[in-house]
Amino acid sequence: MTDRRAKRRLMNEINVVPYIDVMLVLLVIFMITAPLISPGQIELPQVGKSLAPPVAPLEVIIKADGSLRLHDRSGTGGELQISREELVEAVKRQQTLNTEQPVVIAGDKSVRYEEVMNVMDILQQQQVRKVGLLARPK
Repeated sequence: MTDRRAKRRLMNEINVVPYIDVMLVLLVIFMITAPLISPGQIELPQVGKSLAPPVAPLEVIIKADGSLRLHDRSGTGGELQISREELVEAVKRQQTLNTEQPVVIAGDKSVRYEEVMNVMDILQQQQVRKVGLLARPK
């Protein structure tokens, strides 16, 4: 009876010889075809250097007490105290001199978000172009 069990025993080994044959055939195929394939040429667009440097922004600063200051970073003017009524006219005057000059709003971190949004809303209602928020990295 022990002889019978030995004959019916399952074989638990995997025959890997056919897998090796397939892998060698694939390797030979790739080695032959790889030099024949020409790599695609990529033509990248060319960009010339800009002649004009980017324009420094006009900065509207909202202090912790809610007062506004206007600072021209282009170097033509310093920081001056300004009221909300004078803000739009001063910004428009600067943008008529330089139409590409953006306006950024810098609010003190203790200022309520509502105050910043009110100033931004005033500028956008008067069709001031290029209004954004200024954030400083940590």
